[in-house]
Amino acid sequence: MDSHELSKVINKCIDDLDFISARKYMEENKELLKGNKHRLHSSAQDLLAFVLNENTDPLSQSEINIIYTINDYATNFDIRALKLIVKDRVALINRRDAFSYLNRDAKALLESMHVLTLRE
Repeated sequence: MDSHELSKVINKCIDDLDFISARKYMEENKELLKGNKHRLHSSAQDLLAFVLNENTDPLSQSEINIIYTINDYATNFDIRALKLIVKDRVALINRRDAFSYLNRDAKALLESMHVLTLRE
């Protein structure tokens, strides 16, 4: 599979909220994707950054606010809003330092959506 096809497949996986498949493609083709990040959608680029461990900065206040919003949506069982906010923030949710900010409701829903790859 060439880089153009690979980026199409990964972008389709991200659009379909199939983050597990997208991550598997990324992990298997790290070197090929490093030079072709520009072909990926922004959320796919975020996930690639997570896979490549490039994102080591501490959480900003806006990122913490996003996590609190995710917690609020999960507590109120607002699945539609949760899906919308999660779609562009997969890498943020799967950061080890962000995991501790998620409440039990959010962890359960995100795990059932196959978004959360970390475990306690």
